Amino acid sequence: MILFPAVDIKGGQAVRLRRGRACDSTVFFDDPVDAALQWQEQGARFLHLVDLDGAFDGVSPNAELVRRICEALTIPVQLGGGIRNEDTAQHWLEAGVTRLIIGTMALEDPRRFARLCHTFPGRIGVSLDAEGGRLKTRGWTGDTSLTVDDVVPRLADDGAAFLVYTDIERDGMQTGVNLVALTHLAERSPVPVIAAGGVATLADVQALYPLSVHANLEGAISGRAIYEGTLDLREAMRWIDAQTSQVA
Repeated sequence: MILFPAVDIKGGQAVRLRRGRACDSTVFFDDPVDAALQWQEQGARFLHLVDLDGAFDGVSPNAELVRRICEALTIPVQLGGGIRNEDTAQHWLEAGVTRLIIGTMALEDPRRFARLCHTFPGRIGVSLDAEGGRLKTRGWTGDTSLTVDDVVPRLADDGAAFLVYTDIERDGMQTGVNLVALTHLAERSPVPVIAAGGVATLADVQALYPLSVHANLEGAISGRAIYEGTLDLREAMRWIDAQTSQVA
C-alpha cells in the first residue's frame, strides 16, 4: 500500500482546498518545491501533484514549477488537473512526470481518452470525483448523472492504468474515508484504485489497508492531514511496512 502525500498548486503556492472550493483554500508553502522535498525527506515513495490552476481554468501557468519539482525529487510524481488533450499530456510527461491522472476527458470524450491511453500505455489514470455518489468533471464544477459502476468497465477497456477515487464531501475536511464506497470500488475494479478524500488519521490508513491485501487498492492520498499533523507520514509508513512484513 502506497501513501501518497499531496501537493496542490494554485497561484504558484502549495495549498489545500476544502471540498474542492477554490474560494476556501489554505496556503501551506509559498514554494511547492519545498513541500515536495519535505515529503520526500520524510520517506514518501511517490508524490501526488495537483495542478489546480489547470483544473479550474483548463490551461496551466505551472509548467516550469512542475519541471522544478520533478527535477528536485528522486521519487516518481503523478499529476492531475486540466489535462484535456494529448498535447498537454505529452508536455507533462516530457517535464518529468511519471504518470498522469485524467478527469474530464475520460468522462466526456471516451474516444480521445482511449487514444491517449494507447499512446502512453501504463501511464494514464482516471480521477473519479464523486459527490452524493454522482461523478463530477471540470475541476468538480461540472455535474454528470454517472456513477463509478457506469464508467469503470469502459475505462478499464480503454486502457486506464489506475483510478483515483475522491469523495468530494470529505476532501480537505478530515472527516474520515468513505470506506463503503471505496470497498465497493476496490472489490470490483479490474485496475488498481487509490483512495482520496478524508484520509485524516492513522486509523483511516489502518481501515483502508485490508483493501490493499484482499481487494484492488493501490494506496491512499493525504493532503491537509499531513500538513496539519493529524496524520504523521513517517508513522503511517512504518505501520504499513510492518503489516507488509508480516504478510510476507
